[in-house]
Amino acid sequence: MLVLDAHILIRGVLGKKVRLLPTEYQEAVRFCAPATAFREAKEDIQGIVLERGGDPDLALRTLNGLWDYIVSLQPEAYEAFESQARERLVRRDLDDWPILAAALALECAI
Repeated sequence: MLVLDAHILIRGVLGKKVRLLPTEYQEAVRFCAPATAFREAKEDIQGIVLERGGDPDLALRTLNGLWDYIVSLQPEAYEAFESQARERLVRRDLDDWPILAAALALECAI
């Protein structure tokens, strides 16, 4: 099992290697992400793609297609680990607590 954050989801849309990982390894690895990571990726991808002169609608379709291979984690699955995650992230971006909390709850890598 592997927890993905919004940045990896965006790379899954903009890059080639990351986009292939969930489809190539879906039998061996269970990919998960907090629903908040998907929302963040949706919000950010349009601006990034526009800056690069790309098609934001195509980027969103690609992201939605990628999401089909990822287990969406609702807050109930990881919120019990919020305090522990925030403590570990004190010198980093506290907004990333759902990613770390999900990894702690699932006892898996990020």
